[in-house]
Amino acid sequence: MQTNNEMNNNYIEEDEIDLRELFKTIWDSKILIITITIIITLLAGVYAFTKTPIYEARALIEIGNYKLDNNNNNNNKVLLSNPTELSQKLNVIFIDSFKNIKDKESEVVSISVPKKSKSMLAVKSEGISNELAIKEISTLLLSIQKKDQQILDDVKFRRELEIKNINSKIDNIKNEEVNFINDNITLQKKRLNNYKKQLVAINQNIKKTNNKNPALSALLIMQQRDLSSSIFNIDTNILELKNQKTTLVTTKINNLIEKRNLIKSMLLPYNYKNSQIVGKVLTQDHATKPKKKLIIVVAFITGFILSIFLVFFLSFIRSMKEEN
Repeated sequence: MQTNNEMNNNYIEEDEIDLRELFKTIWDSKILIITITIIITLLAGVYAFTKTPIYEARALIEIGNYKLDNNNNNNNKVLLSNPTELSQKLNVIFIDSFKNIKDKESEVVSISVPKKSKSMLAVKSEGISNELAIKEISTLLLSIQKKDQQILDDVKFRRELEIKNINSKIDNIKNEEVNFINDNITLQKKRLNNYKKQLVAINQNIKKTNNKNPALSALLIMQQRDLSSSIFNIDTNILELKNQKTTLVTTKINNLIEKRNLIKSMLLPYNYKNSQIVGKVLTQDHATKPKKKLIIVVAFITGFILSIFLVFFLSFIRSMKEEN
């Protein structure tokens, strides 16, 4: 019986014979292998160099916003669109809707929200030229800007309407409350002048009587006191009306004017920002597709492996025939 060492030696010899036969088969068919590899590589090269080159354009679009007030912090800005929702919507309009269209010269291929960004969209387009690829991004941007401008116009309209309402309130206060107070002050002044004239006449009558008629003098003195009291009350009333008018003007009207001026400042152009490209659209001078070097390298490797497989397959068929 054979020992273990003898059996192992036989296995090693058989493996060496098999490897020699494999390498011999490959070497004998080297011309076929080289021919197939060259043909496949040449076909891939022809495909790579004859296929229409595709250029790529990339851009970052900042979503438009408007300010709620004049503070310079970012918390007072309102985005015109939610980036995630806008990205999904644009993908449907500009990518999914054109999937079944063939022979396109240009198209948008990617719309996404960059990581750690709350107000940006990353857009990528392809075309048979850089100009066409850029045009696709411009078309998408115009679509966003058109929608955003409607929102901005609506915000401006509401603020202008609010200013008109404030002006109406100021006019109402001036025309009604302030005018009412002014009329009341004028009336009180007329009464005051009338009482003063009566007081002067009574004082003259008191001097004329000169205590000759005690009863009449006493009556005139009582009238003098009543008129003096009325004059004092009217003076006090006029002062209160003036204070009331001052308070009305300095509080209500001034507050409304201050609010109106704030809203007017919010109508300045720099408080409104439509969507726009950050920097510029990025392009390359050379085409990104097809990747010629990669296609040729992959074709060479594929042709080489395929040719070896074909050689072994033919060798297997020959051996089967010989056995038969």
